[in-house]
Amino acid sequence: MGAISLKLSDDLVQASSACARALRLSRAEYIRRAIEQMNRETRAQLRAKRLAEVSRKVRDESMRVNAEFASVEWDADVE
Repeated sequence: MGAISLKLSDDLVQASSACARALRLSRAEYIRRAIEQMNRETRAQLRAKRLAEVSRKVRDESMRVNAEFASVEWDADVE
């Protein structure tokens, strides 16, 4: 297990300590859980962003194909 050293504002240390006590956790465990939660949220945001980008690409390609079909259908109606 790795170790890190953090410098936190006094207010953040006090708030973290109070929340950890309320949950009956050590401050270190509380901070570990906070980091894990932030990691989950960040991964979810990154997934959503990637999905939106891919969705836009697929939509653009679908619009191009639809335009091609529309022109073919228009030509077929003329004959």
